Amino acid sequence: MNVQNTGIDPEEEGPVQQRPTREEAEAAVRLLLRWAGDDPTREGLLDTPGRVARAYEQWFRGYSEDPALMLQRTFEEVEGYDEMVVLRDIRFESYCEHHMAPIIGKAHVGYIPTDRVVGISKLARVVDAFSKRLQVQEKMTAQIATTLYEVLRPIGVAVVVEGEHHCMSTRGVHKPGVSMVTSTMLGIFREDDRTRKEFLSIIGNPTNRLS
Repeated sequence: MNVQNTGIDPEEEGPVQQRPTREEAEAAVRLLLRWAGDDPTREGLLDTPGRVARAYEQWFRGYSEDPALMLQRTFEEVEGYDEMVVLRDIRFESYCEHHMAPIIGKAHVGYIPTDRVVGISKLARVVDAFSKRLQVQEKMTAQIATTLYEVLRPIGVAVVVEGEHHCMSTRGVHKPGVSMVTSTMLGIFREDDRTRKEFLSIIGNPTNRLS
């Protein structure tokens, strides 16, 4: 069996383990198909294991990405700009680590720079890097905020995440349309009520924002 690095930080996610081969992953999909009650050898399912493996490479690519590296290139020519920078309605697709069901939603990210800013696409990339992993929304929210705060060293960082959890809407209590809202406020956003209210005013009321 080939030994591959999972891309997971050992200090954050636990020890690096041997990653199964593509063949082993596809065999696992065939087993699940049989367990679900279908026949993996029938025509419609013959290529399904390969498709699922390729889909997993896309859905969980965040394990091989380093969000901190995405923020290394910054711009200092900001003409003294020291007000809030906000990127709202960043659509994300993640997966619940308890049921592996989708979490679909939007993230809103704001920060107040000191002497440098980062390209706005990098903010969206950081959200994607953390969302493309098995996640708990509360943890993902904190990861995004902490990474921005530690790498950019701004005056403050604010992150609000809204997500619809399909483990709740398509199974269990079957409550579609319910969104979960989580937030992490660091620096001045935690310390100053007016700054926090300004950010929340900019991103707007979360109600119905997922539509």
